[in-house]
Amino acid sequence: MRSADRIFNTSRAPSIADITSWTFRGCNGYQPKFTEPIGNITVPVGREAIFTCYVHGLGGYRVGWVKADTKAIQAIHDHVITHNARVSVSHTDDSTWNLHIKNVQEEDRGQYMCQINTDPMISQMGYLDVVIPPDIIYEDTSGDVMVPEGGTVKLTCRAKGYPKPHVLWRREDGREIVIKDASSTKTKVTTYQGEVLRLTKVSRSEMGAYLCIGSNGVPPSVSKRITVSVHFHPVISSPSQLVGAPKGTEVKLECNVEAFPKSINYWVRESGDMVITSDKYQTNSTIKSIFEDQMVLTIKSVEKYDLGSYRCIAKNSLGEVESNIRLYEIRGLDSDEDDEIYDLSDLYPESYTETHHVHGGGGTGGGGGGVSENGVGDYRNRTKHRHHMDAYPPTPSPSTSTRLVPPFYRTIEYL
Repeated sequence: MRSADRIFNTSRAPSIADITSWTFRGCNGYQPKFTEPIGNITVPVGREAIFTCYVHGLGGYRVGWVKADTKAIQAIHDHVITHNARVSVSHTDDSTWNLHIKNVQEEDRGQYMCQINTDPMISQMGYLDVVIPPDIIYEDTSGDVMVPEGGTVKLTCRAKGYPKPHVLWRREDGREIVIKDASSTKTKVTTYQGEVLRLTKVSRSEMGAYLCIGSNGVPPSVSKRITVSVHFHPVISSPSQLVGAPKGTEVKLECNVEAFPKSINYWVRESGDMVITSDKYQTNSTIKSIFEDQMVLTIKSVEKYDLGSYRCIAKNSLGEVESNIRLYEIRGLDSDEDDEIYDLSDLYPESYTETHHVHGGGGTGGGGGGVSENGVGDYRNRTKHRHHMDAYPPTPSPSTSTRLVPPFYRTIEYL
């Protein structure tokens, strides 16, 4: 039988047979035993793994460590045998023996055996599982995509790791993902499981950033942001196509635009002149979403010259649209009677009327002064009445005439 000194001095690596052949002077008939199992270890790649072997009554026997699947001896007692610089051993007295593996790599995964060179040899094993956090396989994963409205998008996300990661999709803005089947039945979900996300008959509301998230229980999870751009020609609308304001006041004209790619938005007078921001006019555009803008034209101190039509225009690479808004003057009750006043009675739930009383003629009952010699009534004596639609208006006599006057600061909205 060879001695331990001969094993350590040999030029070759010791084998399993060498371990089982260890004998030492001074060993008595008492046999050591293990007091606790080694146990299995799960360690993320790059961390340190420590196996501990608990022995009672070791005496003159020695402890060895072997990687069971490759039969590679790691260490014998205090001596490291493997050429792996990441492996080391330590012990506390003769009862606690440790095998250290630093910066654990995937190839370190497997069964490890703690042996004592008794006759017959005794041993116990523990399993080292090396887990790897997920990572996106970028060459197999979709990038940002563009699609026409009504088209189909296929988004793919692949992830690697150990255990194999699963992939989950969600929208960055928290809105629901719309899944449509072959019959166009819609299902809305906040998250979707699977490596492939298919969006069919895409609408502009589905535009935005989608996140594919890979996770396998090993932190940290990993994600990739994929932007879906839905292209469509501009659409424009105006909440009010007829806007009124008194002279000298400030008025705002508004248009709402939807377009992607983003449109160029501007205002034009009916003369064809573009409206430029100045002391008189101020143009603003407010971004409401990735594809929505609000256009506002502010006209300060409205004058007669400012009245008329204004066009809000939106243009992108797919098309051009416009909407027309007409600005008119709202006149006060003290306007001259021969000023032009629009008859807008069908647009107001409440209106003002002017009633002109014609006094009796000179030859029919006196009073005089009310009718001229040629029978034309004197309209200088006038009264104004305000009527509500829910009241019963007085029936005008044959000698009265009525006209409607728009109320102040009233904007007519054609919906």
